[in-house]
Amino acid sequence: MNKNRPFFHYLTIGAVLLYLLVPLLGTLIYSFSTQWHKTILPEGLTFHWYGELFSDSLFLKAMGRSLILSVGATILSLLIMVPAIFSIVVYAPRLEKFIQALIVLTYAMPGVIIAVGLIRAYSNSGMPMVVVTVGAYFVGILPYMYQGTRNSLRNIQAVSLMEAAEILGASRFTAFLKVILPNIMPGVLVSSLLSFSILFGEFVLVNLLIGGSFETVQVYLYKKLNVSGHIASAIVICYFILISILSSIIVKVTRSRKETL
Repeated sequence: MNKNRPFFHYLTIGAVLLYLLVPLLGTLIYSFSTQWHKTILPEGLTFHWYGELFSDSLFLKAMGRSLILSVGATILSLLIMVPAIFSIVVYAPRLEKFIQALIVLTYAMPGVIIAVGLIRAYSNSGMPMVVVTVGAYFVGILPYMYQGTRNSLRNIQAVSLMEAAEILGASRFTAFLKVILPNIMPGVLVSSLLSFSILFGEFVLVNLLIGGSFETVQVYLYKKLNVSGHIASAIVICYFILISILSSIIVKVTRSRKETL
């Protein structure tokens, strides 16, 4: 039985990889194909769709807007959530049940309901809906930032580290900045990447709240689906490459930090 177990492990991993990679491979090939209707393989290959995509100023602007929204909400969560979660875990652990209840509510609320509620609440307030969208993104990534930061704080025994730093004469701010933050940075970076990936691919909120007035790459992709499947496939591949590059950077930074600590 033990000798046969690795075979089933490899078989399961292979099936999962096929399930994940075959659609991506098909999308990649379709983004380079001239036509692909009657044959197993494309009738021809071309870079025309990528050239048309990157020559479209609307796509470049949409990509920039998506990056601004996603990166802005992620940075905002880093500046606010990480210190807040640290304070709760170290100094007010009784509030963790309240935070966990908020996280459950975040999962329970569908994007359509959130968007309709935000429109009714802020449509006549004079506040730009872009700001409202960033706020909605900020709340939406709370579960990922909270869980990653909390687990990192638990793993390094943040309470003991803070007590040791304060005994040695460091203030709470200095201890957090120079002792706690470097030790939890790998977990924070991973949580940030996950949050950014989710926000960059989010469609419901951004489409309902700002839609065509602030066209992002998600809205641009939705429009191109009805125009050209080749260009839509090229957009998906560009998105995958961007996330892959960011993931590689985060992995390298995380490994280098672990080696230095």
